Amino acid sequence: MVTDAQATPAGGLTAAQVARRVAAGQVNDVPRRSSRSVGEIVRANVLTRFNALIGTLFVLVMIFGAWQDGLFGGIIVANSAIGIVQEVRAKRTLDRLAVIGETPVTVRRDGADAEVAQQQVVLGDLILLGTGDRIVVDGAVADSRGLEVDESLLTGEADPVRKAPGDPVQSGSFVVAGSGGFVAAKVGRDAYAARLVEEASRFTLSHSELMSGINRFLVYVTWLIVPIAILLFASQFGATGGVGNAVVGAVAGVVTMIPEGLVLMTSIAFAVGVVRLGRRRCLVQELPAIEGLARVDVLCVDKTGTLTEPGMDLDEVVVLSDALPGRRALAALAAADDDPNATMRAVQEGLADPDPGWKATGTVPFSSARKWSGTEFDGNGSWVFGAPDVLLAAGDPARARAEEIGATGLRVLALARVPDGSLAAPDALGGAEPAALVALRQRVRPEAAATLRYFAEQRVQVKVISGDNPASVGAIARALDLPGAGHPVDARSLPEDTAELAEAMERNSVFGRVGPQQKRAMVKALQAKGHTVAMTGDGVNDVLALKDADLGVAMGSGSGATRAVAQVVLLDNSFATLPSVVAEGRRVLGNIERVANLFLTKTVYSIILAVLVGLVHIRFPFLPRHLTLISSLTIGVPAFFLALAPNSERARTGFVPRVLRFAIPAGIACGVATFAGYRLAAANPATAFEEDSTTATLALFALALWVLLLIARPWNWWRLGLVAAMGAAFLVVLAVPWLRHFFALRPDNLRNDVIALAISAVAGVLLVLVLRWDARFGRAQGR
Repeated sequence: MVTDAQATPAGGLTAAQVARRVAAGQVNDVPRRSSRSVGEIVRANVLTRFNALIGTLFVLVMIFGAWQDGLFGGIIVANSAIGIVQEVRAKRTLDRLAVIGETPVTVRRDGADAEVAQQQVVLGDLILLGTGDRIVVDGAVADSRGLEVDESLLTGEADPVRKAPGDPVQSGSFVVAGSGGFVAAKVGRDAYAARLVEEASRFTLSHSELMSGINRFLVYVTWLIVPIAILLFASQFGATGGVGNAVVGAVAGVVTMIPEGLVLMTSIAFAVGVVRLGRRRCLVQELPAIEGLARVDVLCVDKTGTLTEPGMDLDEVVVLSDALPGRRALAALAAADDDPNATMRAVQEGLADPDPGWKATGTVPFSSARKWSGTEFDGNGSWVFGAPDVLLAAGDPARARAEEIGATGLRVLALARVPDGSLAAPDALGGAEPAALVALRQRVRPEAAATLRYFAEQRVQVKVISGDNPASVGAIARALDLPGAGHPVDARSLPEDTAELAEAMERNSVFGRVGPQQKRAMVKALQAKGHTVAMTGDGVNDVLALKDADLGVAMGSGSGATRAVAQVVLLDNSFATLPSVVAEGRRVLGNIERVANLFLTKTVYSIILAVLVGLVHIRFPFLPRHLTLISSLTIGVPAFFLALAPNSERARTGFVPRVLRFAIPAGIACGVATFAGYRLAAANPATAFEEDSTTATLALFALALWVLLLIARPWNWWRLGLVAAMGAAFLVVLAVPWLRHFFALRPDNLRNDVIALAISAVAGVLLVLVLRWDARFGRAQGR
């Protein structure tokens, strides 16, 4: 085992050493868990509680009844097949995107630096680190050039930890400043990252209000099935005098109670959402993120990388003092930085001055908490480069000049000389002598304005939270027509109290000079006001806020740490993808609620019919094949189309109460009207059971089709066409003799059929009145 930095030379492992470690299994072979395996998908879709229950009922019908009454057994095959196909499609999309979205690791082998996949890191590898890099295995520091590591995801402590050679580093942490390297001492399942990666990237349905609500429905139904099945069997045995008829009647009543397609339709809608977003180069790392997208009402964006593109261009260098060699010092700083961030790269690329050849003797790397970096040069003093309002005194004319330039939308940084030895205590820096101002031109994303307009139209508030100068941030926000951009706020003046901070967040839209901890506090303050908050970002200063937000969205070009904690990664780095992401979430959630109304209505009317029949001790009005026909045409087929249809309605909390407020009155109307029509038909001893059950079938189908029409609102051509097609399909069954015979339908008694349809019509009108009263009452109560 490799346990210390000295076991690996400065040039890294050789190719032969790497090969030996791979052969010995000393490789970071943590499996990529972006989705379930195919075997797990098959087991999860076949070995379900519903399949077991429906399979048992199917066997009973095959033993005691006619094979036509076992049609509902096809539900097992259909549910399992559709679920498997859709989830395998989603798995392939996720696995492909996970490979694209995974951050490579830089290692040194045979004296040369190379990028390898995380799974290709071996024990003893010398891994190189720069700002923003995520530490993927455990080890010991071999080289440190101002290396600072954020271990907050492991320890909860937010302060960066300085790392010197020999200090341990643990997977799950990330670099916030400086650069260096460490030797991998624990890889694969031995590393702490193995558990973090598996938990963070697994494709799961957990922590979902939607799935929790559906599971509650399923628990309620499970409790009711056993007593109702016993009641039905006893009543059917007494009414028909035969075990076979009793079993068939009991099965017909129980099988309809089971909302067998609800979980399937939910899984399909989620899986299709993942596939659709995948086509837009959007990686959904956790399935509940689809739901979170729909509930977002506040979007916090970091200016850099979101409203603006990552790169910048040098606009001008304003020399403030002829007594100081400002331009030469700036060129020396640029040349001395071997791990430049976007700001320093812009200076390196745009500065015409040559490297003066100054020798650096000490450095303080840039950090988002300090907002400056510094270098001490042998014989040429100590220089710092960073935010003017941090480095310069409040009354300094250079600071006022920086504010003027920043108000035009340029990003302004100050170059200043500090007393020798100051960099040894960076937290107490003082005595800065301004030498120059550096103005950088930021590249505004061309799609940003249209994207902000979309969110304004959708009533989603956008808050710009940036570490840059408030005036500069405000200028860019105004150029993009963001509401409230005219009053940018310096976050250093904001209160720490959560309630007061929340009020400030509600009143304003643009915030500058926000530190990493303050971003986190802002997210928590908005959540405390009842908002569902999404946070976008690409830098290490965004990690804590991304982790605490209801939905974290990272740019594909962002740091490895940022992409690791986000639920959604925009692989094409396009802010314009976000409207599609939000729209997909709303489509999924709105449609699942619509589908749940259908399935729960069926469950309620099944319970009503079963209880009424059991109490009155008459024969159950339906054979299983009748209910299979009704369920297929009024629930199964329509639900499939409704679950995948466009839907832009913003999601609301209270999924369970809202569904029950529709399903209970609709189910009661269907159950009571059907029972009344059947009871009137069965009162005539001259009619056969097939005629009476046909009357009940007509009554239930007519009312169930009316319920489908209500659920399909708002109406458009294809929704009305779908309802009409289902009605036409039922008429075809009645018109074609062999289909009529197959489903045991005899619409011979016109009088009874007309009376039953009239009862259904009255029940339909009463249902509409009840729903309207509930909607009006709900508005009055502020629901």
